[in-house]
Amino acid sequence: MTDFPVTIYHNPDCGTSRNVLAMIEAAGYAPTVIDYRQTGWTREQLERLFAAIGLPARAMLRDKGTPAAELRLGDPALSDAALIDAMVAHPILVNRPIVATPRGTKLCRPSETVLPLLDRQPDRPDRPDRFVKEDGEIVLP
Repeated sequence: MTDFPVTIYHNPDCGTSRNVLAMIEAAGYAPTVIDYRQTGWTREQLERLFAAIGLPARAMLRDKGTPAAELRLGDPALSDAALIDAMVAHPILVNRPIVATPRGTKLCRPSETVLPLLDRQPDRPDRPDRFVKEDGEIVLP
């Protein structure tokens, strides 16, 4: 929907990211889906997103399933600028999914944190009072 744009920075291999995308689509949106692993990041883009989310780069760093340990990114002496450099070089280091709408920008973990960013809730014809994640967990709007 162009009157309420929704953008998701998505990793299709991530269950949380898939659930967030499914919730957005169940709410009737055709979001802009950016597979950041393919497109990569720019420094400016990450700085803008982290500022909008209100978190420093360290809080947006993903350890699990990434080269963070090999790159020694856990060192607390590393600056945000150094972490962002690593994230630009290795896009998988950015935690996901990130969703941006006119209501704000968030790291949507757990997946139901996307709901306040939407101006309408997911509509499931079989059970409009709930959304069922791919692992069977029930989310009540």
